[in-house]
Amino acid sequence: MLKLGDINLDVPFYQAPLSGYTDRAMRVLAHEYGAPLTYTGIILAKIVLHKKAFNKLFFQPRVDEGLVGAQILGGDPEIMAEAAAAFLNVGFNLIDLNFACPAPKVLRRHSGGYLLKDPETAIEILRSVRNTVSCPVTIKLRAGFDKSQESIDKFWQICQGAVAEGIDALVIHGRSVKELYRDKGDWEILSEVKREFPQATIIGSGDLMDAKTIVKRLKSSGLDGVIIARGAIGNPWIFNETRALWEGRSKPEKPDLTEQGEVLLRHYEMIAESRPMLKSIRYFRKFAVGYSKHHPKRKMVQADLIAAKKRDELYATVKKWYGVG
Repeated sequence: MLKLGDINLDVPFYQAPLSGYTDRAMRVLAHEYGAPLTYTGIILAKIVLHKKAFNKLFFQPRVDEGLVGAQILGGDPEIMAEAAAAFLNVGFNLIDLNFACPAPKVLRRHSGGYLLKDPETAIEILRSVRNTVSCPVTIKLRAGFDKSQESIDKFWQICQGAVAEGIDALVIHGRSVKELYRDKGDWEILSEVKREFPQATIIGSGDLMDAKTIVKRLKSSGLDGVIIARGAIGNPWIFNETRALWEGRSKPEKPDLTEQGEVLLRHYEMIAESRPMLKSIRYFRKFAVGYSKHHPKRKMVQADLIAAKKRDELYATVKKWYGVG
């Protein structure tokens, strides 16, 4: 069991917030295949300043998604708190504060991973949000802005301050902001955080691409849980596979081609509910790459899926390679 404030998850892993990916379609499928909690992608906190846009947001959670958290990004404590309250009011169950995003445009705005350079503001944001909402609040960090000693010291300062403020979980990616996704994440520093703050809930992130690796990290790191990010793209089955291994059962067989094709098309149709056809096809391509990895003729399938420019072409491709559609 993984405890996040007053929410208890029955397994110590869940779907990570993933910018540009964890929309309603991905959340629904993750929930159906065993994710006990899913998240939005990154949402700019200042969206609450634009009431018409906020009221029309298509990412607001629905019953068939289960527990859903909102991850918000910004650098102003008051706006972050206002955003957290607004997302709680429209049905989200948890709030995650992003102090990790390495995107240059985010860093230029002094938010996301930039806040690892400014512990005082990071803690002020956390305090403001926690004083405003009653739901669990977590923060997403990277292991420093860069590898300098000053950056490492500031990382520890944020961890200490967050624990002192009663944070419901520290979610940490084992790379610095400057490292982006190069090399392998440092899981030892995550274990070190847990040893330093044994009373706190510490959740790890990074390079969790398959069920076997996820369970290995859970058992070897000493952490309370992990989040599954890129490993779930076009692969909702990773959640029931991880459940099986964690519970001591045999790993399920990979889904057959029929199931793969049916899930792929369901995913696309949910995307198409909120986007015109051409936009939905283009948007779906990044998911299609993930789905194609499970097909024995991956490269040919991927090429054909990406080449599809209309709904009928996508369905014809799925019929050709998966026998459904």
